[in-house]
Amino acid sequence: MASDNKTDWRESLPDAFKEYQSGRRIEEVECIIPDLAGMSRGKSMPYYKFSPDSTFFLPISLFYQTITGEYVDLDIKNQWMEYDVVLRPDMATASAVPWADDVTLQVISDLETRDGKPVAVAPRNVLKRVLGLYTDKGWRPVVAPELEFYLIKPNVDPNEPIEPPVGRTGRRGAGRQAYSMVAVDEYGPVIDTIYDYAEAQGLAIDTLIQEGGAGQIEINLLHGDPLVLADQVFYFKRAIREAALKNGTFATFMAKPMRDEPGSAMHIHQSVIDAKTGDNIFSAPDGSETAEFFHFIGGSQYHLKSVVPLLSPYVNSYRRFTAGMSAPVNLEWAADNRTTGLRIPNSPPIARRVENRVVGIDTNPYLAIAASLACGYLGMVNKIDPSPAATGEVYEEGAVLPRSLNVAMDEFNNDRTIQEILGVEFCELYAGIKNAELEEFQREISPWERQHLLLNV
Repeated sequence: MASDNKTDWRESLPDAFKEYQSGRRIEEVECIIPDLAGMSRGKSMPYYKFSPDSTFFLPISLFYQTITGEYVDLDIKNQWMEYDVVLRPDMATASAVPWADDVTLQVISDLETRDGKPVAVAPRNVLKRVLGLYTDKGWRPVVAPELEFYLIKPNVDPNEPIEPPVGRTGRRGAGRQAYSMVAVDEYGPVIDTIYDYAEAQGLAIDTLIQEGGAGQIEINLLHGDPLVLADQVFYFKRAIREAALKNGTFATFMAKPMRDEPGSAMHIHQSVIDAKTGDNIFSAPDGSETAEFFHFIGGSQYHLKSVVPLLSPYVNSYRRFTAGMSAPVNLEWAADNRTTGLRIPNSPPIARRVENRVVGIDTNPYLAIAASLACGYLGMVNKIDPSPAATGEVYEEGAVLPRSLNVAMDEFNNDRTIQEILGVEFCELYAGIKNAELEEFQREISPWERQHLLLNV
Protein backbone atom coordinates (compact mmCIF):
# COMPACT_ATOMS: atom_id res chain seq x y z
CA MET A 1 0.00 0.00 0.00
CA ALA A 2 2.80 2.43 0.82
CA SER A 3 4.34 1.90 -2.61
CA ASP A 4 1.00 2.58 -4.34
CA ASN A 5 0.57 5.78 -2.33
CA LYS A 6 3.97 7.03 -3.45
CA THR A 7 3.16 6.20 -7.07
CA ASP A 8 -0.07 8.19 -6.86
CA TRP A 9 1.52 11.41 -5.61
CA ARG A 10 4.53 11.06 -7.90
CA GLU A 11 2.28 10.87 -10.96
CA SER A 12 0.65 14.17 -9.97
CA LEU A 13 3.95 16.07 -9.89
CA PRO A 14 4.22 19.10 -12.21
CA ASP A 15 5.20 18.52 -15.84
CA ALA A 16 8.30 20.69 -15.42
CA PHE A 17 9.61 18.33 -12.77
CA LYS A 18 8.80 15.22 -14.81
CA GLU A 19 10.68 16.67 -17.78
CA TYR A 20 13.64 17.49 -15.54
CA GLN A 21 13.50 14.04 -13.95
CA SER A 22 13.64 12.41 -17.39
CA GLY A 23 12.89 8.95 -16.04
CA ARG A 24 15.55 9.09 -13.34
CA ARG A 25 14.79 7.98 -9.81
CA ILE A 26 14.01 10.63 -7.19
CA GLU A 27 16.71 10.33 -4.54
CA GLU A 28 15.78 13.02 -2.02
CA VAL A 29 12.90 15.25 -0.92
CA GLU A 30 13.26 18.60 0.86
CA CYS A 31 10.33 19.84 2.96
CA ILE A 32 11.00 23.55 3.39
CA ILE A 33 9.42 26.68 4.82
CA PRO A 34 10.34 30.38 4.61
CA ASP A 35 11.62 31.79 7.90
CA LEU A 36 11.18 35.43 8.95
CA ALA A 37 14.05 36.48 6.68
CA GLY A 38 12.58 34.58 3.75
CA MET A 39 15.34 31.95 3.77
CA SER A 40 14.56 28.26 3.49
CA ARG A 41 14.49 26.05 6.56
CA GLY A 42 13.28 22.49 6.80
CA LYS A 43 14.20 18.84 6.55
CA SER A 44 15.57 16.66 3.79
CA MET A 45 14.99 12.95 3.60
CA PRO A 46 15.38 9.96 1.27
CA TYR A 47 12.57 9.68 -1.23
CA TYR A 48 11.20 6.50 0.33
CA LYS A 49 10.68 8.31 3.66
CA PHE A 50 8.44 10.99 2.15
CA SER A 51 4.70 11.02 1.65
CA PRO A 52 2.43 14.08 1.42
CA ASP A 53 0.37 12.54 4.21
CA SER A 54 3.32 12.03 6.55
CA THR A 55 3.78 14.26 9.57
CA PHE A 56 7.02 16.18 9.96
CA PHE A 57 7.96 18.57 12.75
CA LEU A 58 10.10 21.66 13.30
CA PRO A 59 10.64 23.58 16.55
CA ILE A 60 8.77 26.89 16.80
CA SER A 61 12.00 28.47 18.07
CA LEU A 62 13.31 28.88 14.52
CA PHE A 63 11.19 32.06 14.49
CA TYR A 64 12.92 33.35 17.63
CA GLN A 65 16.23 34.10 15.90
CA THR A 66 17.66 37.32 14.53
CA ILE A 67 19.36 37.48 11.14
CA THR A 68 22.66 36.71 12.91
CA GLY A 69 21.26 33.51 14.38
CA GLU A 70 21.00 34.82 17.94
CA TYR A 71 18.00 33.63 19.94
CA VAL A 72 15.88 36.38 21.51
CA ASP A 73 13.96 36.29 24.78
CA LEU A 74 10.45 37.40 23.89
CA ASP A 75 7.31 38.04 25.92
CA ILE A 76 5.99 34.54 25.21
CA LYS A 77 4.74 32.17 27.87
CA ASN A 78 6.89 29.03 28.14
CA GLN A 79 8.94 30.24 25.19
CA TRP A 80 11.82 27.85 25.66
CA MET A 81 9.73 24.72 25.79
CA GLU A 82 10.39 24.91 22.01
CA TYR A 83 7.27 22.97 21.16
CA ASP A 84 7.08 21.37 17.75
CA VAL A 85 4.93 22.63 14.90
CA VAL A 86 3.69 20.45 12.06
CA LEU A 87 4.85 20.67 8.44
CA ARG A 88 2.06 20.18 5.91
CA PRO A 89 3.57 19.79 2.42
CA ASP A 90 1.72 21.82 -0.23
CA MET A 91 2.19 19.57 -3.25
CA ALA A 92 1.12 22.38 -5.60
CA THR A 93 4.54 23.90 -4.86
CA ALA A 94 6.54 20.76 -5.72
CA SER A 95 9.62 21.70 -7.71
CA ALA A 96 13.00 20.40 -8.81
CA VAL A 97 16.27 21.27 -7.08
CA PRO A 98 18.25 21.49 -10.33
CA TRP A 99 21.60 22.35 -8.71
CA ALA A 100 21.60 19.13 -6.67
CA ASP A 101 23.81 16.25 -7.80
CA ASP A 102 20.95 13.76 -7.56
CA VAL A 103 17.31 14.14 -8.59
CA THR A 104 15.82 16.08 -5.69
CA LEU A 105 12.32 17.37 -5.07
CA GLN A 106 11.56 20.43 -2.93
CA VAL A 107 8.14 21.15 -1.49
CA ILE A 108 7.04 24.25 0.41
CA SER A 109 5.10 23.36 3.53
CA ASP A 110 2.54 25.17 5.62
CA LEU A 111 2.91 25.19 9.38
CA GLU A 112 0.19 24.09 11.78
CA THR A 113 -0.08 23.48 15.49
CA ARG A 114 -0.64 19.91 16.62
CA ASP A 115 -4.39 20.57 16.78
CA GLY A 116 -4.48 21.75 13.16
CA LYS A 117 -4.51 25.53 13.54
CA PRO A 118 -2.31 27.74 11.31
CA VAL A 119 0.88 28.91 13.05
CA ALA A 120 0.21 32.64 13.25
CA VAL A 121 3.86 33.73 13.05
CA ALA A 122 4.66 31.73 9.88
CA PRO A 123 5.09 34.19 6.97
CA ARG A 124 3.12 32.08 4.49
CA ASN A 125 0.21 32.01 6.94
CA VAL A 126 0.40 35.80 7.39
CA LEU A 127 -0.11 36.21 3.65
CA LYS A 128 -2.94 33.66 3.65
CA ARG A 129 -4.61 35.62 6.44
CA VAL A 130 -4.64 38.80 4.33
CA LEU A 131 -5.80 36.96 1.22
CA GLY A 132 -8.68 35.56 3.26
CA LEU A 133 -9.88 39.10 3.95
CA TYR A 134 -10.02 39.78 0.21
CA THR A 135 -11.88 36.51 -0.37
CA ASP A 136 -14.49 37.49 2.21
CA LYS A 137 -15.18 40.64 0.16
CA GLY A 138 -15.45 38.74 -3.11
CA TRP A 139 -12.11 40.11 -4.32
CA ARG A 140 -9.05 38.39 -5.74
CA PRO A 141 -5.80 40.37 -5.68
CA VAL A 142 -3.24 39.96 -8.45
CA VAL A 143 0.44 40.86 -8.13
CA ALA A 144 3.59 40.89 -10.24
CA PRO A 145 6.94 41.32 -8.44
CA GLU A 146 10.13 42.68 -9.95
CA LEU A 147 13.36 41.24 -8.55
CA GLU A 148 16.53 43.34 -8.52
CA PHE A 149 19.81 41.85 -7.33
CA TYR A 150 23.55 42.16 -7.78
CA LEU A 151 26.08 39.71 -9.11
CA ILE A 152 29.28 40.43 -7.19
CA LYS A 153 32.85 39.29 -6.90
CA PRO A 154 32.98 36.58 -4.20
CA ASN A 155 33.27 38.37 -0.86
CA VAL A 156 34.75 36.03 1.74
CA ASP A 157 35.94 38.69 4.18
CA PRO A 158 33.10 40.84 5.58
CA ASN A 159 35.64 43.57 6.41
CA GLU A 160 36.33 44.08 2.71
CA PRO A 161 34.01 46.17 0.50
CA ILE A 162 31.79 44.47 -2.03
CA GLU A 163 32.96 44.72 -5.64
CA PRO A 164 31.28 44.09 -9.01
CA PRO A 165 32.16 40.81 -10.68
CA VAL A 166 34.58 40.31 -13.54
CA GLY A 167 32.72 39.54 -16.76
CA ARG A 168 33.66 37.59 -19.86
CA THR A 169 35.88 40.42 -21.13
CA GLY A 170 38.01 40.18 -18.00
CA ARG A 171 36.96 43.68 -16.94
CA ARG A 172 35.11 44.58 -13.79
CA GLY A 173 31.42 45.31 -14.29
CA ALA A 174 30.51 48.96 -14.82
CA GLY A 175 27.44 50.79 -13.61
CA ARG A 176 25.08 53.21 -15.33
CA GLN A 177 24.42 50.69 -18.10
CA ALA A 178 20.67 50.25 -17.63
CA TYR A 179 19.04 48.10 -20.33
CA SER A 180 22.42 47.40 -21.95
CA MET A 181 22.46 44.04 -23.73
CA VAL A 182 26.25 44.16 -23.76
CA ALA A 183 26.23 44.38 -19.95
CA VAL A 184 23.88 41.40 -19.72
CA ASP A 185 26.10 39.41 -22.08
CA GLU A 186 29.06 40.04 -19.75
CA TYR A 187 27.47 37.58 -17.34
CA GLY A 188 26.03 35.24 -19.97
CA PRO A 189 26.90 31.95 -18.22
CA VAL A 190 25.17 33.06 -14.99
CA ILE A 191 22.10 34.26 -16.90
CA ASP A 192 21.95 31.02 -18.90
CA THR A 193 22.12 29.00 -15.69
CA ILE A 194 19.31 31.08 -14.14
CA TYR A 195 17.15 30.35 -17.19
CA ASP A 196 17.99 26.65 -16.99
CA TYR A 197 17.14 26.45 -13.29
CA ALA A 198 13.92 28.41 -13.81
CA GLU A 199 12.81 26.07 -16.59
CA ALA A 200 13.57 22.99 -14.51
CA GLN A 201 11.52 24.43 -11.64
CA GLY A 202 8.62 25.51 -13.82
CA LEU A 203 9.22 29.18 -13.00
CA ALA A 204 8.24 31.71 -15.67
CA ILE A 205 10.34 34.81 -16.37
CA ASP A 206 8.62 37.74 -18.06
CA THR A 207 11.71 39.83 -18.85
CA LEU A 208 15.33 40.15 -17.74
CA ILE A 209 17.33 43.36 -17.98
CA GLN A 210 20.54 45.03 -16.85
CA GLU A 211 19.71 47.59 -14.15
CA GLY A 212 21.61 50.78 -13.34
CA GLY A 213 24.15 49.33 -10.89
CA ALA A 214 27.40 47.55 -11.72
CA GLY A 215 26.43 43.90 -12.03
CA GLN A 216 22.79 44.66 -11.15
CA ILE A 217 20.13 42.51 -12.82
CA GLU A 218 16.34 42.76 -12.78
CA ILE A 219 14.00 39.84 -13.39
CA ASN A 220 10.30 40.58 -13.85
CA LEU A 221 7.77 37.85 -13.09
CA LEU A 222 4.39 37.27 -14.72
CA HIS A 223 1.35 38.50 -12.79
CA GLY A 224 -0.78 36.07 -10.86
CA ASP A 225 -2.05 34.85 -7.50
CA PRO A 226 -0.14 36.50 -4.61
CA LEU A 227 0.61 33.24 -2.79
CA VAL A 228 1.89 31.60 -5.97
CA LEU A 229 4.07 34.64 -6.75
CA ALA A 230 5.46 34.75 -3.21
CA ASP A 231 6.38 31.08 -3.58
CA GLN A 232 8.07 31.87 -6.89
CA VAL A 233 10.13 34.71 -5.40
CA PHE A 234 11.14 32.37 -2.57
CA TYR A 235 12.26 29.76 -5.09
CA PHE A 236 13.89 32.29 -7.43
CA LYS A 237 16.11 33.75 -4.74
CA ARG A 238 17.51 30.33 -3.91
CA ALA A 239 17.96 29.41 -7.58
CA ILE A 240 19.70 32.68 -8.45
CA ARG A 241 22.18 32.26 -5.59
CA GLU A 242 22.97 28.74 -6.74
CA ALA A 243 23.30 29.79 -10.40
CA ALA A 244 25.80 32.47 -9.40
CA LEU A 245 27.81 30.07 -7.23
CA LYS A 246 27.98 27.55 -10.07
CA ASN A 247 29.67 30.24 -12.17
CA GLY A 248 32.12 31.52 -9.57
CA THR A 249 30.23 34.63 -8.42
CA PHE A 250 27.92 35.60 -5.58
CA ALA A 251 24.36 36.87 -5.99
CA THR A 252 23.23 39.23 -3.25
CA PHE A 253 19.77 40.41 -2.30
CA MET A 254 21.16 42.92 0.18
CA ALA A 255 19.26 46.18 -0.36
CA LYS A 256 22.35 48.40 -0.66
CA PRO A 257 25.53 46.35 -1.12
CA MET A 258 27.77 49.09 -2.57
CA ARG A 259 27.97 52.67 -1.35
CA ASP A 260 28.07 54.41 -4.73
CA GLU A 261 25.68 52.12 -6.60
CA PRO A 262 21.86 52.11 -6.53
CA GLY A 263 20.00 49.87 -4.13
CA SER A 264 17.93 46.86 -5.14
CA ALA A 265 14.14 46.80 -4.92
CA MET A 266 11.28 44.35 -5.23
CA HIS A 267 8.60 46.52 -6.80
CA ILE A 268 5.14 44.97 -6.52
CA HIS A 269 2.46 45.62 -9.17
CA GLN A 270 -1.01 45.19 -7.64
CA SER A 271 -4.54 45.02 -8.95
CA VAL A 272 -7.78 43.50 -7.64
CA ILE A 273 -10.24 41.30 -9.53
CA ASP A 274 -13.92 40.74 -8.87
CA ALA A 275 -13.98 37.02 -8.03
CA LYS A 276 -17.35 36.47 -9.75
CA THR A 277 -16.93 38.47 -12.95
CA GLY A 278 -13.15 38.41 -13.37
CA ASP A 279 -13.18 42.17 -13.98
CA ASN A 280 -10.50 44.50 -12.67
CA ILE A 281 -12.30 46.53 -9.99
CA PHE A 282 -9.87 49.42 -10.50
CA SER A 283 -11.55 50.15 -13.87
CA ALA A 284 -15.18 51.06 -14.59
CA PRO A 285 -16.99 49.70 -17.69
CA ASP A 286 -16.15 52.94 -19.53
CA GLY A 287 -12.45 52.52 -18.72
CA SER A 288 -12.26 55.24 -16.08
CA GLU A 289 -10.76 54.86 -12.61
CA THR A 290 -13.08 53.58 -9.89
CA ALA A 291 -13.47 54.62 -6.27
CA GLU A 292 -11.81 51.34 -5.27
CA PHE A 293 -8.73 52.30 -7.28
CA PHE A 294 -8.36 55.63 -5.51
CA HIS A 295 -9.14 54.11 -2.12
CA PHE A 296 -6.48 51.42 -2.65
CA ILE A 297 -3.98 54.23 -3.22
CA GLY A 298 -5.33 56.14 -0.22
CA GLY A 299 -4.94 53.15 2.07
CA SER A 300 -1.42 52.59 0.78
CA GLN A 301 -0.49 56.19 1.51
CA TYR A 302 -2.05 56.08 4.97
CA HIS A 303 -0.74 52.74 6.20
CA LEU A 304 2.46 51.92 4.28
CA LYS A 305 4.57 53.95 6.70
CA SER A 306 3.46 51.56 9.42
CA VAL A 307 4.61 48.45 7.56
CA VAL A 308 7.97 49.76 6.34
CA PRO A 309 9.80 47.33 8.71
CA LEU A 310 8.27 44.50 6.66
CA LEU A 311 9.24 46.14 3.35
CA SER A 312 12.69 47.27 4.51
CA PRO A 313 13.57 44.94 7.36
CA TYR A 314 17.24 45.68 8.14
CA VAL A 315 19.48 48.59 9.05
CA ASN A 316 21.05 48.38 5.60
CA SER A 317 17.62 48.65 3.93
CA TYR A 318 17.40 52.37 4.69
CA ARG A 319 20.66 53.16 2.88
CA ARG A 320 18.68 52.51 -0.30
CA PHE A 321 16.35 55.45 0.40
CA THR A 322 18.52 58.13 -1.14
CA ALA A 323 16.86 60.73 -3.34
CA GLY A 324 18.18 60.60 -6.89
CA MET A 325 19.46 57.01 -6.54
CA SER A 326 16.49 55.28 -8.23
CA ALA A 327 14.60 54.72 -4.97
CA PRO A 328 11.57 56.71 -3.78
CA VAL A 329 11.66 58.26 -0.33
CA ASN A 330 7.99 59.26 -0.25
CA LEU A 331 4.45 57.90 -0.51
CA GLU A 332 3.27 60.23 -3.22
CA TRP A 333 1.47 58.79 -6.23
CA ALA A 334 1.30 59.65 -9.92
CA ALA A 335 0.94 58.11 -13.35
CA ASP A 336 4.21 56.88 -14.86
CA ASN A 337 6.40 58.78 -12.40
CA ARG A 338 9.35 56.86 -10.96
CA THR A 339 10.11 59.45 -8.30
CA THR A 340 6.93 58.53 -6.42
CA GLY A 341 6.59 55.67 -3.99
CA LEU A 342 3.32 54.64 -5.67
CA ARG A 343 3.44 54.65 -9.46
CA ILE A 344 0.56 54.00 -11.84
CA PRO A 345 2.10 52.36 -14.93
CA ASN A 346 0.76 53.12 -18.39
CA SER A 347 -1.71 50.36 -19.21
CA PRO A 348 -5.13 49.69 -20.72
CA PRO A 349 -8.06 49.73 -18.25
CA ILE A 350 -8.10 45.93 -17.94
CA ALA A 351 -4.54 46.04 -16.56
CA ARG A 352 -4.86 49.16 -14.37
CA ARG A 353 -2.65 48.61 -11.33
CA VAL A 354 -0.70 50.25 -8.52
CA GLU A 355 3.05 49.71 -8.36
CA ASN A 356 4.52 49.81 -4.85
CA ARG A 357 8.12 50.99 -5.39
CA VAL A 358 9.02 51.21 -1.70
CA VAL A 359 9.77 47.50 -1.17
CA GLY A 360 13.41 46.39 -0.96
CA ILE A 361 14.67 43.10 -2.38
CA ASP A 362 15.92 42.10 1.09
CA THR A 363 12.35 41.60 2.23
CA ASN A 364 10.54 38.34 2.92
CA PRO A 365 8.23 38.16 -0.15
CA TYR A 366 5.31 36.69 1.80
CA LEU A 367 5.42 39.47 4.38
CA ALA A 368 5.97 42.27 1.86
CA ILE A 369 3.08 41.20 -0.36
CA ALA A 370 0.86 40.67 2.68
CA ALA A 371 1.70 44.09 4.09
CA SER A 372 1.25 45.93 0.79
CA LEU A 373 -2.10 44.26 0.07
CA ALA A 374 -3.24 44.88 3.66
CA CYS A 375 -2.73 48.61 3.23
CA GLY A 376 -4.72 48.67 0.00
CA TYR A 377 -7.45 46.55 1.56
CA LEU A 378 -7.82 48.96 4.49
CA GLY A 379 -8.08 51.83 2.04
CA MET A 380 -10.91 50.17 0.15
CA VAL A 381 -12.95 49.03 3.16
CA ASN A 382 -12.48 52.33 5.01
CA LYS A 383 -12.81 54.46 1.86
CA ILE A 384 -9.56 56.39 2.43
CA ASP A 385 -9.03 59.09 -0.17
CA PRO A 386 -5.54 59.66 -1.57
CA SER A 387 -3.73 62.96 -1.80
CA PRO A 388 -3.79 64.75 -5.17
CA ALA A 389 -1.55 63.08 -7.74
CA ALA A 390 1.99 64.42 -7.76
CA THR A 391 3.18 66.48 -10.70
CA GLY A 392 6.76 66.48 -11.94
CA GLU A 393 9.73 65.21 -9.97
CA VAL A 394 9.11 64.61 -6.30
CA TYR A 395 11.67 63.20 -3.92
CA GLU A 396 11.53 64.34 -0.30
CA GLU A 397 8.01 65.74 -0.60
CA GLY A 398 4.66 64.83 0.85
CA ALA A 399 4.53 61.76 3.11
CA VAL A 400 8.23 60.98 3.53
CA LEU A 401 9.28 57.44 4.46
CA PRO A 402 11.06 56.63 7.74
CA ARG A 403 14.81 56.84 7.15
CA SER A 404 15.91 54.36 9.80
CA LEU A 405 14.69 51.06 11.20
CA ASN A 406 14.20 52.42 14.72
CA VAL A 407 11.91 55.21 13.47
CA ALA A 408 10.06 52.73 11.25
CA MET A 409 9.52 50.43 14.23
CA ASP A 410 7.81 53.25 16.13
CA GLU A 411 5.29 53.56 13.28
CA PHE A 412 4.84 49.78 13.17
CA ASN A 413 4.21 49.48 16.90
CA ASN A 414 1.66 52.31 16.94
CA ASP A 415 -0.64 51.16 14.12
CA ARG A 416 -3.06 48.84 15.89
CA THR A 417 -5.21 48.46 12.78
CA ILE A 418 -2.33 46.99 10.80
CA GLN A 419 -1.47 44.67 13.68
CA GLU A 420 -4.99 43.29 13.74
CA ILE A 421 -4.92 42.70 9.97
CA LEU A 422 -1.54 40.92 9.98
CA GLY A 423 -2.07 39.24 13.35
CA VAL A 424 -1.12 40.66 16.75
CA GLU A 425 0.89 37.57 17.71
CA PHE A 426 2.98 37.84 14.55
CA CYS A 427 3.50 41.60 14.91
CA GLU A 428 4.64 41.32 18.51
CA LEU A 429 7.13 38.59 17.67
CA TYR A 430 8.41 40.50 14.63
CA ALA A 431 8.89 43.67 16.67
CA GLY A 432 10.85 41.74 19.29
CA ILE A 433 13.19 40.30 16.65
CA LYS A 434 13.75 43.66 14.95
CA ASN A 435 14.46 45.43 18.24
CA ALA A 436 17.02 42.75 19.10
CA GLU A 437 18.69 43.18 15.69
CA LEU A 438 18.89 46.92 16.26
CA GLU A 439 20.60 46.35 19.59
CA GLU A 440 23.07 43.94 17.99
CA PHE A 441 23.90 46.45 15.27
CA GLN A 442 24.44 49.25 17.78
CA ARG A 443 27.26 47.23 19.33
CA GLU A 444 29.20 47.13 16.06
CA ILE A 445 32.02 49.55 15.19
CA SER A 446 32.13 50.22 11.45
CA PRO A 447 35.22 50.73 9.22
CA TRP A 448 34.06 54.35 8.67
CA GLU A 449 34.28 55.01 12.41
CA ARG A 450 37.74 53.49 12.63
CA GLN A 451 38.90 55.36 9.55
CA HIS A 452 37.66 58.83 10.50
CA LEU A 453 37.35 58.86 14.28
CA LEU A 454 40.21 56.72 15.56
CA LEU A 455 42.89 59.41 15.27
CA ASN A 456 40.91 62.52 14.34
CA VAL A 457 38.75 63.20 17.38
